[in-house]
Amino acid sequence: MNGHAIEQAGSGNMSTARSRVLFAGCLAHLTHDGLTDMLLTFFPVWQQMFSLSFVEVGLLKTLFSGTLAGFQIPAGTLAGRLGPRLVLLAGTMLACLALFSLSFATAPLALWFLLVAGGLGSSVQHPLASSAISRVYSGKSSRAALSGYNFVGDVGKLLVPATAALLIAHLDWRMAMRILTLAALGAGLVVFAAMGNVASDKTTGDKAGAEPGRANRPGLTWPFWSMSAIGVIDSATRMGFLTFFPFLLRDKGADMPTLGLALGLIFAGGAAGKLVCGMAASRVGILRSVILTEAATAAMILLMVMAPLGTLLMLCPLLGVVLNGTSSVLYGSVPELVAPQARNRAFACFYTGTIGAGAVSPFFYGLLSDMVGLDLSLKMVALLVLATVPLTIPLRGRLND
Repeated sequence: MNGHAIEQAGSGNMSTARSRVLFAGCLAHLTHDGLTDMLLTFFPVWQQMFSLSFVEVGLLKTLFSGTLAGFQIPAGTLAGRLGPRLVLLAGTMLACLALFSLSFATAPLALWFLLVAGGLGSSVQHPLASSAISRVYSGKSSRAALSGYNFVGDVGKLLVPATAALLIAHLDWRMAMRILTLAALGAGLVVFAAMGNVASDKTTGDKAGAEPGRANRPGLTWPFWSMSAIGVIDSATRMGFLTFFPFLLRDKGADMPTLGLALGLIFAGGAAGKLVCGMAASRVGILRSVILTEAATAAMILLMVMAPLGTLLMLCPLLGVVLNGTSSVLYGSVPELVAPQARNRAFACFYTGTIGAGAVSPFFYGLLSDMVGLDLSLKMVALLVLATVPLTIPLRGRLND
């Protein structure tokens, strides 16, 4: 075999390995995001079964998402020692086992414990799958691969909750939980087989640790913190609203299949929102697109509260576009606000703030709903979104519009 043939064979093997890692990462994202958002369909069932208040329902979401957010950095550290492939499999197995065990729960305390365990298992997906993809792709191909990875996560948010709602309607919630978690476990095994021998995270960790000492690190600017505050409010609004949206539907007379349809329409709109808002940002500018989407989010939430069920369903895709679209604009703008040496730290702070806000907001919105009622609470959520508009002032002239 001549040198050219050997080079072609090596290039083909590399391409196949990259495709396998991308497939594995996308399947992991679809599985874990689907499991996370399918919980929204179970909350109304558990509220009635266990006589939960809204604040207790919010606590369920906070326990799962809070654990998921808090253990992403430890998951990356553990992967540096054991390898991302093994840790990703172990995390998926833990998440599936915990959520499968929810089908046997007979008391709220069991829900709380198992949701913490499930969040711990799901914490491995984002840092390990995305870093595995970024290690085998580079440059423009890396951005394209990660965009596909993010889109497939939205597909999971669309498909799994809708499937859960249909299964609950035709079987019961316990059997639905068992079927979906066993399917997710099978997907986890496929991810493990497809990922192959991905490079250890130690190299990445060493590079991250090669930043200058703390005294010499470039600071995170005020515009960056302003952008982060917008992200915190946006994330808190999105997760707080989605947690209690099924209860709004129930109060308007929706049955379980209708609930699944509504969530599916919102998540489909959310997937499209990343594309739509990205195109809008390139045409009207980043700041204008942020202001427009946040104002539209406030208006759409108010309409959802006041509209009858039929109109509400028609508005769901549009709500999904504006509810989810802002985040894609914000994430892509972070590197423009800090020095290159500070980007790792900036992204860590940004994601910790946004994911953490999305984790704790359901608890506080649940508390507010118990105090003033669900409808008024959601109207106050809509008005809070408008607080993002003045936070765009420090960003003027700092972004590549």
